[in-house]
Amino acid sequence: MAEKSVTCCFTGHRAAKLPWRFDESDPRCLQLKAKIADAAEAVHFSGVRHYICGMANGCDLYFCEAVMALRADNPEITIEAAVPYEGQPDGWPPALRRRYHRLLTDCDFQTLVGKTYTPDCMSRRNRYMVDASSVLIAAYDGKPGGTMSTLLYAIRRGIEIIEIPV
Repeated sequence: MAEKSVTCCFTGHRAAKLPWRFDESDPRCLQLKAKIADAAEAVHFSGVRHYICGMANGCDLYFCEAVMALRADNPEITIEAAVPYEGQPDGWPPALRRRYHRLLTDCDFQTLVGKTYTPDCMSRRNRYMVDASSVLIAAYDGKPGGTMSTLLYAIRRGIEIIEIPV
């Protein structure tokens, strides 16, 4: 794996928590995707070469797709899928499961944080990503939840945070 100094991870809300939910044609969603892509490009310019994505539906997949687009022009970029447990997308709609599996296959590395679902598997995945990174990009709406917990953990760990308001 890449050194922490050249690694960036991401946290953000699942689609159900976003104001537009699963409607990715909503102008607010398109604007958020553009901001995520801009942040991923900015950290690349600062020396980041390895990106870690938690693979949740919503903002995580937006981030993964943005980094894959960036990698198309920058082959030194690597992408790691940090999967919290086997079967993460099993309850998702079929089209979203296909998207997940396509992105997972296109990642350079896959890290399975836990074999089965447990109440803390998402938190363990998030801590793994932060501990392996020097910068965190966060799409955050200010409300309590997993994204807030990940941000607070990143603050305690002293890594750089780029916050994108949702």
